[in-house]
Amino acid sequence: MTSLRIVRLANFVAPASGGLRTALRELGKGYRAAGHEPVLIVPGARADDRDTEQGRVITLPGPLLPGTGGYRVLTDKRRVAALLEELAPDRLEVSDRTTLRWTGKWARRHRVPAVMVSHETADGVLRTWGLSEGAARRAADALNIRTAHTYARVVCTTEFAEREFVRIGARNVVRAPLGVDLVERRPALRDAGLRAQYARVTETLLVTCTRLSVEKRPGTALDALEALLRRGRPAVLVVAGDGPLRARLELRARERRLPVTFLGHVSDRARLGALQASADVCLAPGPAETFGLAALEAMACATPVVVSASSALPEVIGSAGAVAADHGEAFADAVDTLLQLPEGERREAARARAECFGWNAAVDAFLAAHDATVPTRRFVPGGVA
Repeated sequence: MTSLRIVRLANFVAPASGGLRTALRELGKGYRAAGHEPVLIVPGARADDRDTEQGRVITLPGPLLPGTGGYRVLTDKRRVAALLEELAPDRLEVSDRTTLRWTGKWARRHRVPAVMVSHETADGVLRTWGLSEGAARRAADALNIRTAHTYARVVCTTEFAEREFVRIGARNVVRAPLGVDLVERRPALRDAGLRAQYARVTETLLVTCTRLSVEKRPGTALDALEALLRRGRPAVLVVAGDGPLRARLELRARERRLPVTFLGHVSDRARLGALQASADVCLAPGPAETFGLAALEAMACATPVVVSASSALPEVIGSAGAVAADHGEAFADAVDTLLQLPEGERREAARARAECFGWNAAVDAFLAAHDATVPTRRFVPGGVA
């Protein structure tokens, strides 16, 4: 087997990051287990270089991006280019289609096969920032044409994410789903004691795990809670996540006397899993999600989710959750619909759907996108393999 040095670059990774950080970690672990040499380069407050479970992780100093609640970016092109020269990668994998797109040209000059991973749709993000549908589409098409020409391949995690590249006629797009840890996230994490900290027995416990930023639309979760309360359904909301909108959301909850608990970033993954498993319904309101790892993690814990109809999540959850338009009343309707199902039935359906998305399958698909050796694994019952 030929071992490849797969150098991965990512911006917009913060200590409180969720889905992207998880994906980078699990893919790196998988590459390493398959006999390859993963190296991850990310921005941080200070320089660092260490060996981890996901391979070598190199941190370069990068400035904070104003208004993002902690995101940093790699802005020193010379330093990054010099590091790439030193590392001499066999493959390059880039998880940022904007500020790091120049690395695709570097890879082409050095004859290094490079892939760009599309974690969010460009037009979806632009719409959440206020652009009209037409303007967002034109800007996204221009960006995506340049991206598709720059990289050897573009990796999309869902058919939803692939559409904007199909629209421009890109022929170098490959599909590779992400996954979920079906051992770490499991129904047995459900904790009656933890649930009692946030909700009474008679109350519906809603949980949302998301970055509190404009493109994630966390306010929709508060809108849904308010709608449910108006209808006479006792409900509470727990928000796990941090970001630039947190202060505004907390003020709104206080002013309207909404029963919302803001936990901030939950770094203890076991506690986060127990919270997801103990919820009655999880909410995933982000309209620009191309996969939605937090929602899939909730489903692995046997908790059904309500997702945005504008995102890729309807494709991911199948019939194991509910789909809603991007406003509170629709999300409240979807919550009501799910809660009308027998609890055992809705929880079993959520777990069964999550078992279609093990990380091994995701790693194999990403390695195939790199034309790298894919390991032969023995089948493991339960969808873990």
